Amino acid sequence: MSTILSFFNYWVVVALMMIGFYCVIARGNMVKKIMGLNLFQTSVFILFVTSGKVSGGSTPILREGVEIYSNPLPHVIVLTAIVVGVAITSVGLALAVRIQEAYGTIEDDHLGDDDDDERLALEDRQRR
Repeated sequence: MSTILSFFNYWVVVALMMIGFYCVIARGNMVKKIMGLNLFQTSVFILFVTSGKVSGGSTPILREGVEIYSNPLPHVIVLTAIVVGVAITSVGLALAVRIQEAYGTIEDDHLGDDDDDERLALEDRQRR
């Protein structure tokens, strides 16, 4: 039981990754896909932060009596990735809004339907 609990963060990472991946693959709604990508991205952040923590480690500040330090680099990378992730999410949501305005839907399956109907109607008119 203690082995399972010692890897709790990794179990959370795997669960969040699979839920996010499922949302991206199985959903046709663009907003749901963006949220799935955010969930996947959050799981990667947790993985990086977890890998940066050393048991018994201290902050990387020179002090007497401290010999083991935690690596701060993963935490810095995650902070940068959070900023980039927020920017990408906002651009994705802005594109989804623009697609909704232009096509009237944000479902992947319905985006090409109007074009096919218009094309068939035009071909019908040309035959007559």
